[in-house]
Amino acid sequence: MRPAPVAADEVPDVQNHRLPTVIGDEVLQEGHTSLMIFSVAHLVADMSRVMTLEPGDLIATGTPAGIGAARTPPRWLRSGDVVRIEVEKVGVLENPVGFAA
Repeated sequence: MRPAPVAADEVPDVQNHRLPTVIGDEVLQEGHTSLMIFSVAHLVADMSRVMTLEPGDLIATGTPAGIGAARTPPRWLRSGDVVRIEVEKVGVLENPVGFAA
C-alpha cells in the first residue's frame, strides 16, 4: 500500500488529512478524513469487537465523492492512466492502469 509502514506517532491526528485522487492533471476526488461517516477510532473499535487486529492489518474505508460512474459524462479508467492517491502528511500511492487483451 505504501513503501514503508507509518508509525502512529507520525500521524497524530488521523481525522485531519486531505485525500486527493488525481489522474494526469485532473483531480477526480477531493476528500478529507474529517468527513468520514465513521471515524478511524470508531472503525477500529467496531472491528476489534469481532476480530483481533494485528500490526500491519489494513482497514478499507471506502472512497470520497466523485467516482467515475457518477460523473456526467462518466469518467472510466483507461489503459495508460496513472491513478495518484495522496494522504496528506502520510504519502502517495500511484498505480498504472492496464487492461489485459
